Amino acid sequence: MGRPLRKVSQDLIEQFLPSVTFDKTLIQDPHADFDQDAEELWLEIGFGGGEHLCGQARANPQVNFLGAEAFMNGIALMLRELLETGIENVRLWPEDVRPLLDSLPKESLSRVFLLFPDPWPKMRHHKRRFVNPKNLERLAYLMKPGAEFRLATDHSDYLEWMVEHMKASKDFTAQFDWDNLPTTRPEDWIPTRYETKALSQGVTCTYMTFKRL
Repeated sequence: MGRPLRKVSQDLIEQFLPSVTFDKTLIQDPHADFDQDAEELWLEIGFGGGEHLCGQARANPQVNFLGAEAFMNGIALMLRELLETGIENVRLWPEDVRPLLDSLPKESLSRVFLLFPDPWPKMRHHKRRFVNPKNLERLAYLMKPGAEFRLATDHSDYLEWMVEHMKASKDFTAQFDWDNLPTTRPEDWIPTRYETKALSQGVTCTYMTFKRL
């Protein structure tokens, strides 16, 4: 998916990706696929080039991380970062995240990130937006009570969509004032390339944190 891969990226995917791909046979005990028996599992949906996921993994070595991304160019960038930094507490799901969400056990996630997802701006594509009642209900099933759900976007229309759907959800509560949406990145939010590009173009980014009730 995406642009054709360069040879170095193709080599990374062929030689290194299998060693860090999440083992689907262990899905009912996801920590079993990691080198450490951590108390928390954090998931990033659509990690892009992996800047945020790698940054969080370095800052929280006691946590196990799952990263889902369907585009091979982003996966190749992530693999390069994992190799260069020696990060060991990350496993990748290199395909659509929905089969993963349908299979993980109840209350297995302590934090979920959905940062600058594809806004699918055309009306006929809105059904592809990840933030929808079905996906939010499934996330709520998978997240522990009190777990954090972090959302960020630079797209004004998708922001309105997110606000509408998150307000309607009975499973999450906002950790901010709805009348004053946060537009400053919190200190522990690692910047992404999409965010950096948006900010360089003068686009406002919004960062929202919710708690699983």
